[in-house]
Amino acid sequence: MDSIDPTAKEELVDRVEATREELRSEARSRLGVTGGDEKPPPLREVRREHHLSLYPLTALGILAIVDTFQGFGFRVLVPEVSATLGVSRPAVANVYLISFLASALGPFPMAALAQKARRALLIVLTAIAWSLVAISTGFVTAIGGLILVLVLDGLTTASVSALHTPFLMDSYPAQARVRAVSYYQGANAFGNVLAPLLVAAFTTALIGFTWRGVFVALGLISLAGALSSIRLRDPGFGRWDSERIRDTVRRKETGVERLREAGLSESDVALGFFEIVRRITLVPTIRRLLVVQAIFGVFLIPYAVFQAFFLVERWNMGPSSRGLLVAFQAAMAVISLSLFAQRGEAMYRKDPARVVQLTAWLVAGVMIAIGLAALSPNFAVMVALFGLSSALLAPLAPSLAIAILSVIPSGSRPHASALIGIAAAVGGFAGNLLLGTVDQQYGIVGAMVSLTIPGFIGALVLRGTAGLVLPDLDRMIDETLEDEEIRQISASGGNLPMLACRKIDFSYGHVQVLFDVDFTVDDGEMVALLGTNGAGKSTLLKVVSGIGLPSSGSVRYRGADITYLDAERRLRLGITQIPGGRAVFGPMNVVENLRVFGYSLGRNRKQVEEAIERSLAAFPVLADRKGQKASTLSGGEQQMLGLAKALMLKPKLLLVDELSLGLAPVIVGQLFDMVREINRDGTAVVLVEQSVNIALNLAEHAYFMEKGEMRFDGPSDELLRRDDLLRAVFLEGASGRSAEPRR
Repeated sequence: MDSIDPTAKEELVDRVEATREELRSEARSRLGVTGGDEKPPPLREVRREHHLSLYPLTALGILAIVDTFQGFGFRVLVPEVSATLGVSRPAVANVYLISFLASALGPFPMAALAQKARRALLIVLTAIAWSLVAISTGFVTAIGGLILVLVLDGLTTASVSALHTPFLMDSYPAQARVRAVSYYQGANAFGNVLAPLLVAAFTTALIGFTWRGVFVALGLISLAGALSSIRLRDPGFGRWDSERIRDTVRRKETGVERLREAGLSESDVALGFFEIVRRITLVPTIRRLLVVQAIFGVFLIPYAVFQAFFLVERWNMGPSSRGLLVAFQAAMAVISLSLFAQRGEAMYRKDPARVVQLTAWLVAGVMIAIGLAALSPNFAVMVALFGLSSALLAPLAPSLAIAILSVIPSGSRPHASALIGIAAAVGGFAGNLLLGTVDQQYGIVGAMVSLTIPGFIGALVLRGTAGLVLPDLDRMIDETLEDEEIRQISASGGNLPMLACRKIDFSYGHVQVLFDVDFTVDDGEMVALLGTNGAGKSTLLKVVSGIGLPSSGSVRYRGADITYLDAERRLRLGITQIPGGRAVFGPMNVVENLRVFGYSLGRNRKQVEEAIERSLAAFPVLADRKGQKASTLSGGEQQMLGLAKALMLKPKLLLVDELSLGLAPVIVGQLFDMVREINRDGTAVVLVEQSVNIALNLAEHAYFMEKGEMRFDGPSDELLRRDDLLRAVFLEGASGRSAEPRR
């Protein structure tokens, strides 16, 4: 066991928390959230101060422009494409949705590849690919081919949503971030102007391209734009946020040596792809914005298709005139973004929630403008209202991007972009069903008006999201500060507890069961976790073992953050749990149960068989019944079989939940003798036990829980002498808190 004073280790954990509280405001300021009314410095000053080039913004802006060509070409020319291929209006809307779904799913592989490959290379290669796909669209002869090219376009252009904005945020510091993202969105909006203008020009009588020729021409221009980005270089994840937060605790070392001393590597505790996805869905802002994006998907995706049919049926507009109208709308969006960039930056510096609130009001205005445009009997008024709707809608993309990507670690941003795309696609399916039904009953005008209903709902939900942004930003800052302070402690030779749970909150649905729980276990220590039924003891063990994920707080193992690591990966780190009840597979016999327990030992069959023999030798009763089904064993024998798992896996930390439940005293004694042996061999043990005397006589240290909170903790021998503390937890129940403060 470690000879370091446990009190000293607790003080190190407290130091981590104190550092987090002390430096949070400074770290927030480094991310550009100052809380003041001062104007942000001009972009040229920021560039000069940090020796930054405009090339990343320019290159990504060009790619954003040419990325619009295929989509806007299809949007403007969809009536002609539909007529040539013999595809109905609802069918072509669903084809468009399939393309959008591909672009929504595409960010997942992009995010996975971005963890290993260079983002800049991915960005360039996918841009070349979507340009070739655009050229291929001109040679489509059937609906199957149309679906194929649109799916390929969606998959390749997924790099735009998954990689461009995170890449941009890593290329420019926080005090210029809203402007950089807004200018990038402005380039995208300019593409929205250029693409329909090109369509209009190519389809005029002077040039006379068919829709096939238009797609070939757009694809060639796109290819030229893609080749202009070949000098992009990856700035690295978190250059201007995570790294700047770490600088506030004077980053010196990486803490890798501490992990190596514990027999761990960085890959052992680094989150995998789906662990990152699961992690970010626990962020309240992300969860709410996923709902918002799904609602907006009901409106935005069908709108792109149905507006073209509306212009044809209601106003008899051809492809050239439709292209000009769409270009006018996009031009209004460019003007809007240029006005929003500086104002949005100032609002973000004061309070990011204000940016979200403003956007919610703008979206409500969009819905009013579109509804009036659909009903307008005057052509000029209709055009003006569609232009106004585009201007009001333009700030939605940069403000949502900032809100989403600012509250999560830099390495998780592509994953968040992918989830947002999926949510929009889900909404798009619902929107197509809605519009298809309304179109049949009330015509194209009724369909356009009906789109405003989900838009208003989305604006309302978005407004309610604003209050979540700043707390989630602080939570992300706290996690980064805590991680860096622990690295500093490790690098300076400090010795942290083996397990440290800090400020754990946990909920089952909307019912919170753990509140601000702190819990530590040292190497080789035996800890008793006591409390009344429903106090949260078993839930805390689930959080430690990875079966349950906390809504806030952190779980650290040998200094490494494992809060969101999968349970099976924690098992490989040496954390094993014996759950309450019967921890066995009833239909399997004893040996089969043990062999299943040994799966984490890998494919070394000899090692597994040796572990089985070791377990059977420790429990002769099980050896006599090794061919017997586990369901036919007595309760004590089933618990022995569950405990044999610990012998096989040789964990560093064993979590035992109610081992003696319903068993005879003789059997209980045998089981706890084995627990002592496991502990003597160096395994730390956390023991949840209904018998207070047994638990406190076994354990060196005890924690008492009540109603999901830690009420008391201290040495077991001291707590055994404190009848008032035991009565406070086990007899008084909910009658109130003891006057004795938590140690």
